[in-house]
Amino acid sequence: MAKTDRLKEVSVKVGTALGKANREAHSKAKKVSEASKVAKEELQEISKQVEAMKKQLEKTAKRLKAALS
Repeated sequence: MAKTDRLKEVSVKVGTALGKANREAHSKAKKVSEASKVAKEELQEISKQVEAMKKQLEKTAKRLKAALS
């Protein structure tokens, strides 16, 4: 009887520890997921800005060539 009670106590402790670890891992994974979404949005915005600057540079180069000709 004493062995069974001790075994139950140990199993509860192990289960509790696993549950806490699982909860923390899930929480951290959620934070990483949210951060990756924000980073993706920022990257898209930067890409748009780079494209706009590229077009502006092409126009400026075209004007400069025309002015030098």
